[in-house]
Amino acid sequence: MTVSIDPTATLWSAGPREGKPLLVLLHGYGADENDLFGLVPYLPDDIAVAAVAAPLTPPWPMPGRSWYPIDSLDTRDAAGITNAAEALLAWLDEVTEPTTPVALLGFSQGAAVSLQALRLAPSRIASVVALSGYAAMGELPHDARLRDERPPVFWGRGSHDDVIPASLVAHTAQWLPDHAELSGRVYAGLTHSISEQELADVRVFLTKWRDAATAE
Repeated sequence: MTVSIDPTATLWSAGPREGKPLLVLLHGYGADENDLFGLVPYLPDDIAVAAVAAPLTPPWPMPGRSWYPIDSLDTRDAAGITNAAEALLAWLDEVTEPTTPVALLGFSQGAAVSLQALRLAPSRIASVVALSGYAAMGELPHDARLRDERPPVFWGRGSHDDVIPASLVAHTAQWLPDHAELSGRVYAGLTHSISEQELADVRVFLTKWRDAATAE
């Protein structure tokens, strides 16, 4: 199934975007482009921020948007995650120059799509913040390249998050250290959500990405 992102639904941070590193926000299941846009004040200065709307509508009565269908409570179809990541990369090609430094910040489904986009286009995505999400199962052609280059990835999750299947959490805990320069933290008592402490850690991580991007 081919999916696409509606560029007219994208929310952009205020101010000029040209010449600045770009951070793309990918919301979770049942949310929309407005959901993570409220994080902009907690993010580093001197970057452009875009919040995109996922391409699918969840089954009624679930509101909002979704990046891929949830086929069962215990598994996730990697093909749907790949389709969404390909749509994200196509949108990125439409709205940015190839030389623009890009990082992705995704929550839940958005985190899975962010990591999949990194795997599909490691030369395009410099860094990923994956919150309450996971790496999809299976091998992709550029995985060996990631093992060599080890791009920076922040993986944050709550100790009381019971939304992501335990098998996918365990897989991600093994996969990420082998394919990325991993900064990870489990937040005590946190459920399937984002805490102020996590946002503070994310700001530190993204500030390093911004400084590295602007120094090149």
